Amino acid sequence: MIGKEKLQELLALGVSTGADFAEIFLEDSANRSMNSIGGQIIASKTSNVFGAGIRLLQGGDEVYGYTNDVSFDNLKKLILDLASSYSGPKGVLEPLKDAKPYKVIAKKFGAKAKAKVKADKLMKLSSLIKDYDPKIVQAVANLIEYEQKVLIVNSLGVYQDDLRVRTRVILAAYAQDEKGMVEVFEGPGQSMGIELFDKIDLEALALDVAKRAIDALSAADIVSQKMPVVLHNAFGGVIFHEACGHPLEATSVAKGLSPFANRIGDKVGSDILSARDNGTLKGEWGWQNFDDEGSPTKDNLLIENGVLKGYLIDYRNSRKMNMEPTGSSRRQSYKYSPTSRMSSTYITNGTDTLEAIIKDTKYGLFAKKLGGGQVNPATGEFNFAVSEGYMIEDGKLTKQVRGAMLIGQGKDILYKIDRIASNLELGQGMCGSLSGSIPVDVGQPSIRVTELTVGGGGKE
Repeated sequence: MIGKEKLQELLALGVSTGADFAEIFLEDSANRSMNSIGGQIIASKTSNVFGAGIRLLQGGDEVYGYTNDVSFDNLKKLILDLASSYSGPKGVLEPLKDAKPYKVIAKKFGAKAKAKVKADKLMKLSSLIKDYDPKIVQAVANLIEYEQKVLIVNSLGVYQDDLRVRTRVILAAYAQDEKGMVEVFEGPGQSMGIELFDKIDLEALALDVAKRAIDALSAADIVSQKMPVVLHNAFGGVIFHEACGHPLEATSVAKGLSPFANRIGDKVGSDILSARDNGTLKGEWGWQNFDDEGSPTKDNLLIENGVLKGYLIDYRNSRKMNMEPTGSSRRQSYKYSPTSRMSSTYITNGTDTLEAIIKDTKYGLFAKKLGGGQVNPATGEFNFAVSEGYMIEDGKLTKQVRGAMLIGQGKDILYKIDRIASNLELGQGMCGSLSGSIPVDVGQPSIRVTELTVGGGGKE
């Protein structure tokens, strides 16, 4: 990495011709993956991401460039090329401060672990899935490891390094019979090393994935209708993430392309609904010490008792919105300019129990697990597949159903939440947006929505 004095010199060049903000993001990352199918290792690879991204701002306008040649001379050439986009008086340049300390909780870094140990664990997991039932036609166990070192400097005096270590295991079972094929998936991940294998009972989870795949084969097709829906915890929060979380990012709000734009202090949901985006949850998949502009991450209150309290704001959009940044600026790598993104986004706990909510529902759908879906951030319109669902009849769970699709609008669903349990859990995923694909948590307790359109291929 380049020394502090040289970085200060580069930043001075960045603001020398009219830009009023300059930033350099330096990255050195190691990414490892290992894939097992049916009890065999089929692939193992390591990749390195190394380079620098340079961003200059003039007001709300931005120019961005990146390179994997981080020599001083090459970075000087790049920043001068970018600076030539502007003309005007020199911008203010603050002296670079000292870096703040950061915490790394990973204990067993993947690079130091023997490949055979990891391979043996994965082969056992995929074998457990494969051997569960002859109807399982493919069994997958994948390991993904990230170690990202960054250094962020800018003309406001920020000089901040950080190390992010993440590990995730993907388990999937594909089961098939004469009616077709189903897939069941789990992907637990944490901001830690391969001690993840010790923290989570992955063998029990592998058997659960296999069982759910076989059970899903005998599920009946659901009939399209409007009905109450009980959304389970953890990955059930993906609907809030997609249909409400993205429209609360300044990326959409600053452009007026969000149903929540200019609505701070307005009622946007049920009185019992509160939601947060918390980047400070140590060890969680979406946790970071600092965001990708070098600001400490925060616990941001988004909605409180149904009232909109805040947005997720990066530095550039804070200028447009005349609001403070919220430690929410993130990017996939040095090849991407940062913007406002979620970290660990969730509906907070209520006071109910799942059992009481089911018992109080005369007829409806229990969406225990959600799959993929689509959302329009400008309108909040969404559709999400239910990968595991059960009918609720007279307050009891009855037959398993398949093919259910939840259809609605985020701004409407918030008002229709009438019961919230106290069993908050988080689920892990990768979120794509303007600044690339980043690790995030989604989450919620079990909730009941009084009415949702449920699509399906069943017949009356």
